[in-house]
Amino acid sequence: QVQLVERGGGLVQAGGSLRLSCAASGLNFRAYDMGWFRQAPGTEREVVAVISWSGTGRYYVDSVKGRFTISRDNTRATVFLEMNNLNPEDTAVYYCAADRAPGSSFYSKPYEPNYWGQGTQVTVSS
Repeated sequence: QVQLVERGGGLVQAGGSLRLSCAASGLNFRAYDMGWFRQAPGTEREVVAVISWSGTGRYYVDSVKGRFTISRDNTRATVFLEMNNLNPEDTAVYYCAADRAPGSSFYSKPYEPNYWGQGTQVTVSS
């Protein structure tokens, strides 16, 4: 079956960095756009970043532009989220998701990509 396994979450001080990874298995990774979402307690899940199947197209929510970078390695079926200059407002559970290209589920609610990961906690202390 399809699995998306996130790693790299943790506790970091404001201004610090973390790198999340999401390893996919059980699917043709190259056929899927990949996205990162996050959800803080009491809030709706929001899309953070999306990368196209080829890696040539990227989208970022305004609040992370210039600080976060999404990338992918199709040979390793893995997508990454490099997060720099973190602030307490970035605290959330971060979820990896896969949606068959062209990945339209990433861009409108309700977000219903084909597959979700289990999530990894990111906590930024002030």
